[in-house]
Amino acid sequence: MQNIQTLESLAMLALPGGERDWAEETIAGLEPQFQALSDVDTADVEPLVTVLDIKSIMREDVWSKSVSREELLSNAPEQYDGYFQVPRTLE
Repeated sequence: MQNIQTLESLAMLALPGGERDWAEETIAGLEPQFQALSDVDTADVEPLVTVLDIKSIMREDVWSKSVSREELLSNAPEQYDGYFQVPRTLE
């Protein structure tokens, strides 16, 4: 088991003494449970994205011709160097 100081360093935390003791006890109690999960053979298990049997509702990503910059800027009230010119909002 990694000691709590190593975990504090990785998380960039500095726990007070009482919280450090509690964290050590909690982690020590969780470690056997994680070890039991590590022992499960998942070699033939497909990765699961969702438990729901649904298809993606997103459309296919299909390329289409876009509008040219000149066409986009043709009705702009103001433009500068190929971009929309808008009033300054910050001083």
